[in-house]
Amino acid sequence: MTNKWHPQNGLTLYGRKPALEALANRALEIAQLHLADSNRPGGIIAQIIAQAEARGIPIRYHEKQALSRISKNGRQDQGVALDINCPRFASIDSLLSDNPSTPARLLALDGITNPQNVGMIIRSAVAAGLDGLLYPRKGVAALGPLVIKASAGTVFRAPLILCDTLAPALEQLKTCGYKIATLEAAAPESLFSYDAQERMVFVLGGETSGVSDAVSQLASQRLAIPMSNEVESLNVAVTAALVAFHLATNRH
Repeated sequence: MTNKWHPQNGLTLYGRKPALEALANRALEIAQLHLADSNRPGGIIAQIIAQAEARGIPIRYHEKQALSRISKNGRQDQGVALDINCPRFASIDSLLSDNPSTPARLLALDGITNPQNVGMIIRSAVAAGLDGLLYPRKGVAALGPLVIKASAGTVFRAPLILCDTLAPALEQLKTCGYKIATLEAAAPESLFSYDAQERMVFVLGGETSGVSDAVSQLASQRLAIPMSNEVESLNVAVTAALVAFHLATNRH
């Protein structure tokens, strides 16, 4: 029987080796396996099919072009895609309807394009037990094998709040009482001396250009991480870890 699956509540993983590793992980709820009908039988494809059949996962065959539309990466999908349910994925609307007044500490990604950084940020957010990570589909590294690998698999249980673009999502949260804080090297106040409000979003800017103008205009607080020995900045993934654990240890 096919598990219910929707892109808003899960992700489509592509590639032969990532698919085989995911199928071997019994903790993952896999809704469906997609295969190109042009795949040659045998080898790793035979292993993938055997794993799916052993778990009772439905298998669908497609023309190569149709599979590319499912994977959204025809150059790298190798004729294989998996629909995986991720129970902690959510939307802005579901976050607000499920927790209309519950305290929430969120991180948000603004223009972070390096999959290694994004994966490490996800891992830190999960490890620190944050309430959510605002993840735009546009302007941020896609949720693909590189991000998943860098997250050490934590992406499947991460509280990702998916949105199309970041600024409108932040506007919606701000309207509902969230305060928006940005991390900027030249900000006058230290992150570690700031008493965070119960409903906060901390925005992490991109590797080269930092926080975008549209997002900066929404911020009510600008914070910095104090630096010594003439160090100007930290890698964004390191910054995310510091923010995540600072929030986790300073809950009221």
